[in-house]
Amino acid sequence: MEGRRPPPSTVWSALWPWLLEAAGMTAMVTAYFLLPLDRLGPRRPVLSWLLFGLALALVAALLLRQIVHVLLHRPNARPGLVIPLLMCLSVLTFATTYQSLAEQPGEMAGGLATRLDGIYFTLVTLATIGYGDITPRGQSARLVAILQILYTFIFLTAAATALSRHLSEAVRRHTPRHPSETARRHAPPPRPGDTPGDT
Repeated sequence: MEGRRPPPSTVWSALWPWLLEAAGMTAMVTAYFLLPLDRLGPRRPVLSWLLFGLALALVAALLLRQIVHVLLHRPNARPGLVIPLLMCLSVLTFATTYQSLAEQPGEMAGGLATRLDGIYFTLVTLATIGYGDITPRGQSARLVAILQILYTFIFLTAAATALSRHLSEAVRRHTPRHPSETARRHAPPPRPGDTPGDT
């Protein structure tokens, strides 16, 4: 007997969140590479620090909101869609900051010259690999590196844990149970004096 195909509307409803997420990440990375960021950094340090702080605070607040949605099992929340986008945005925020700091003499050593270098250094720091090819030398760069480490420990780790919990619960809800497992779960408890296998 030939398997039945799901209706096109079911396939589309299953795919659209993934397509939306891919489009969102693509848009953020494209904006990171294309937006003119040369007006930030040493030319406008107060504006740069203000935007950095506001961006991190906004992403942290939105991540905490999604974590609460997962913990409270809110049915209309979409943490599987929102948390990865916010994690990507936080990486790009730190990469932009490192790129701006690299324009100041003495802040970053080792050749952080391109925006790809900014993402590279951010991910190396995030993953705690520390190759040593690019290092924060100045006080501002070290402050941003410390903030990134703390931000990762507090917000990104909690968000990744909440995302993992959400995904495992979603898989558990949508995985059909084997009939013998269901029967075993609904079997009456053993009576005192029964030994295994006496049923």
